Amino acid sequence: MTPFAIAGIQMYVNALQPNVEGMLQRLDILMARFPWTQMVLFSELAPFGPLPRHALPLHNDAISRFQEAANRHNVWLIPGSMFERAEDGRIFNTTTVINPQGEIVTHYRKMFPFRPYEADVAAGTEFCIFDVPGVGRFGLSICYDIWFPETTRHLTAQGVEVLLHPVLTGTTDRDAELAIARATAAQFQCYVFDVNGLGAGGNGRSCVVDPSAQVLHQSAGQEDMFPIELDLDQVRRQREFGIKGLGQVLKSFRDRDVEFTVYDRASGSDAYLHQLGPLQMPRQGAGTHPVQDLRDTSLIGAREHRIEPALKGADPLATVPMKPKSVIG
Repeated sequence: MTPFAIAGIQMYVNALQPNVEGMLQRLDILMARFPWTQMVLFSELAPFGPLPRHALPLHNDAISRFQEAANRHNVWLIPGSMFERAEDGRIFNTTTVINPQGEIVTHYRKMFPFRPYEADVAAGTEFCIFDVPGVGRFGLSICYDIWFPETTRHLTAQGVEVLLHPVLTGTTDRDAELAIARATAAQFQCYVFDVNGLGAGGNGRSCVVDPSAQVLHQSAGQEDMFPIELDLDQVRRQREFGIKGLGQVLKSFRDRDVEFTVYDRASGSDAYLHQLGPLQMPRQGAGTHPVQDLRDTSLIGAREHRIEPALKGADPLATVPMKPKSVIG
């Protein structure tokens, strides 16, 4: 057994005033009540709220205070995220990982800002993976990132066993996000630790999911502190023997016979996506678009990229022939 205790703090977030003092007070209360906690995770944009005008340099006084608190309580601390104003003027949504010695281990910039609503936020391009000595490997993903399974695929392919997921979701798609959290845990055989805020920080309903998609904790719509002891040996056993002795999805992906041409932007496989129009804010009274024959869309994409059907008259939607497998299923 490899136990590790992580606590999420779901708290009210103010959009117009800093929340740093409140975060530190709640951390003090958490550690007084549950001194066995080893890592603490806050929600996305908890320190200063959801307005980019509060952006700060990567290294700032708030981060220094969080470093002191992590050292004082001897815990790993991920204080949500905050808007970072880079030296070139761009604004990123950035998370900082602090170890129990109060040292900054790494930073992570959100890869998928919630566009078109976060049009002024730049996208990060570097993944965040770090090891807790003697425990296991952790990865970070912020809010909308989890909607793109490629992000978790990359992390777990490098051994990540716990996905830390600070979010700020105050919209009607929270139900979908909770479903995605469970699906992510099952698809990638990992723990998902999902912490949402309240008020300007979201509508709550934080959750913790184990590698078999079982919900270990589900917050409601009020402030909550939830320390959960995870067992990373459960991740390793399920990755080796399957979820409940069934699907071994990571090994099945590793041993796949297919390569996904959709990730090659020059292949033409994503021709349909280019018919969807620009990524922009919906307008009042926006009408519907006429339905286009998907066969025409596929054929146009193929011609644009000089991909011809293998035989005259071949179905343009047919896949490229692949090496046959001896067993189908």
